[in-house]
Amino acid sequence: MMSVLTRQILQLCSRCHAPIITSVKFIHEFDRKGGYNHRIERPVKERIKEGYEIFKKDIKVFGEEMKDKWREDRMLIANHNDYEYFWKFDGAKTLEPWVVTADRDNLEGFSKAEMALSKNNKALFHGYLSQRLPKDGILTSTGYANMRSPLKTRSFQRQESYDWSMFTHLILRVRGDGRPYQLCILMHRYFDVQWFDMYNYTLFTRGGPYWQIAKVSSNTLFTRGGPYWQIAKIPFSKFFLSHKGRILDEQRKIDLDNVRNFGLTLADSVEGPFQLEVDYIGLINDETHVEEFAYEMYRHEFITL
Repeated sequence: MMSVLTRQILQLCSRCHAPIITSVKFIHEFDRKGGYNHRIERPVKERIKEGYEIFKKDIKVFGEEMKDKWREDRMLIANHNDYEYFWKFDGAKTLEPWVVTADRDNLEGFSKAEMALSKNNKALFHGYLSQRLPKDGILTSTGYANMRSPLKTRSFQRQESYDWSMFTHLILRVRGDGRPYQLCILMHRYFDVQWFDMYNYTLFTRGGPYWQIAKVSSNTLFTRGGPYWQIAKIPFSKFFLSHKGRILDEQRKIDLDNVRNFGLTLADSVEGPFQLEVDYIGLINDETHVEEFAYEMYRHEFITL
């Protein structure tokens, strides 16, 4: 039974149009997608069959993990100019784990985006960025598209962080359309108030003006990307901290041993088609780079009574 106090609080929330918390037992928020988690109900038999197949595969993976645990681990040290291709796109299978979303997928706009294989056998992130607002009376701005790397998981879907602490720079080989793309490094946090902590930096691409378009099919328009490839070497010290798209006043140095995933986002408030061809996304260690963090970090003094 619901107590009188709880009933009065719910009635008050309904009058002032405040969001209602369905569960009052927990303060912690368990939905990492922040309300964007759209689940599709499927028959029980189908889920049991799929779960059994996944269980058989994960048992083998778990066995290999236990063998590696008892082996002697060597300390890995990255020397000067050592690099690693973290994601290299050279076929259709390398595109499958990546997730592509746009505002249209969340009923917040009309942009379209997809990831396909280019004629050069590379990843092609393309689509159309729309600035048209849905007539819901809530949204005041729209227009974004994003490609996101897969999560690092162990057996039985246990999530694990990426460790980039041995490297100093992010290095990408891309061919763009002249539009600026946001590089996003999402952090792995435990507390829900920090789930959306993200480090960003802008990737400025070369190429002709994005209003120059070429008609490929009856329904698709692409910009004239390129024509030249570019290699962007960006130090991690230049990435700034944001939360849900807002730059935080209190900046903190990025902890590279706790990376959740990586993404590329286009949200430059310009109507029109876009395309970004990606060859690889890698990491490199440059010992000549001595900068720890490029931005001022404000310190708040704690007041004790």
